[in-house]
Amino acid sequence: MTPDEAAAPLAVPGPVVDTAWLARHLGTPELLVLDAGVGAHRREVAAIPGARAFDLDGPLSASDSPLAHTMPGPEQFQHEMRRLGLNETGTVVFYDNAGLYSAARGWWMLRAMGFDRVAVLDGGLPAWTSAGLPQQEGAPGPAAPGNFVARPRPGMIVDSSAVLAALADPTAAVLDARAADRFHGSAPEPRPGLRSGHMPGAVNLPFTAVQDDCGFLLPRDALRARFVEALGAAASAPAATAEPKRLLFSCGSGVTACVLALAATVAGYRQLAVYDGSWSEWGLPSGLPVA
Repeated sequence: MTPDEAAAPLAVPGPVVDTAWLARHLGTPELLVLDAGVGAHRREVAAIPGARAFDLDGPLSASDSPLAHTMPGPEQFQHEMRRLGLNETGTVVFYDNAGLYSAARGWWMLRAMGFDRVAVLDGGLPAWTSAGLPQQEGAPGPAAPGNFVARPRPGMIVDSSAVLAALADPTAAVLDARAADRFHGSAPEPRPGLRSGHMPGAVNLPFTAVQDDCGFLLPRDALRARFVEALGAAASAPAATAEPKRLLFSCGSGVTACVLALAATVAGYRQLAVYDGSWSEWGLPSGLPVA
C-alpha cells in the first residue's frame, strides 16, 4: 500500500457490507461504526468493538417535533455527528440489533445530509454474533470531535404534500413498508389516536419482504422482482403503463421505510424519497385521505 493509498478515505463497496468486510476493516482510522437500534432493539452499550450509539430515540431525531423519529435540522444533525467523531474524510457503517430494521434509517439520513461513504451491515448484530466475531464489553471513551459538514440534499426526505402529489402522479409510486394487516386496516395501529388503513393509491411492500428470515437483504435480482411485483399493483390507472420513475417510501415513523429505500437502491432504482412523517403523521385525524 502506498502512502497515498494509506491516506485515502476508506471506500465502501456499496450500500451494504457483510461481516467479513467490516471485521477486516475494523480499527481502520476514521471508520465509524454506529449502532442505530431503537426502542426494544436498543442496547445499553453498542456491541461491535469501537461502535457508538446513533440515538434515534434521542438527539438524532428532531427535539421540537411531536412525531417520533423526525429528521433533525442540519445544525442539530451536524452537531451530533461531530460529537460522534465523524470527519469529512470518514467512513460510516450502521448496524442494528434486529438484523435489518433501523440501521437503514441512519444510512438514509447521512446520505440525505450529503455524505456518501456510508453503508449498512447486512444481517446486523445477529450476523456479527453468528460469525463468532468479538464484542465490546464496555462503552468506548468520548470521541475526538469531528469536522463533518451537513449539506442537505433536497427531495430525499419529503413531507405529506409531496406524497399527495406523488399519489396523483402516474410516473410515481408510494410504497408502504408496514405489515399487510396494518396497511389494510385489519390490525390496529400501535400508536394511539391514529386512523387505520392506508393512503389511497399506495401499495404495500412490507420491509420484511425484502430480506430473508435471518435479516439479510435479498440478492439484487430478487429485490428487483419484489419491486416489480409490488409496483404492478400501482399500475391500475390507464396512464401508468410503465414502471414508475420515482418511488416514495412510508412506514410507521419513517424508520423501516428506509429499509425499502436501501433495497430499492441495491435493486437499481435511483429516484427515491422517504416520507418523514409516515403514518405517525398521515394517520392522525386530519384531512389527509385514508382508504
